[in-house]
Amino acid sequence: MSILKRPIITEKTQGLNAKNKYTFEVGRDANKISIAAAVEKMYGVTVEKVNTITQIGKKKSRMTRTKISSGKTATYKKAIVTLKEGEIIDFYAEL
Repeated sequence: MSILKRPIITEKTQGLNAKNKYTFEVGRDANKISIAAAVEKMYGVTVEKVNTITQIGKKKSRMTRTKISSGKTATYKKAIVTLKEGEIIDFYAEL
């Protein structure tokens, strides 16, 4: 299983990019050392710090004409990676 699944690009994480902080969805068994190594290898940057958060899935329900459908969103882990001063990751360079 891959350590880095995808970058998380939202308004809130774009605000963190100005502070050299980038957010990724990572595997649930990934630790801070392996996340830092994967980011350094994939993007060619120097990682100073890694913070991890486990986002617990939420219960969701909706009403249809015939019944109420309920379920749960997936639990996932995300990492906020702080880079060395002056280094950036450009997610849109390959588009």
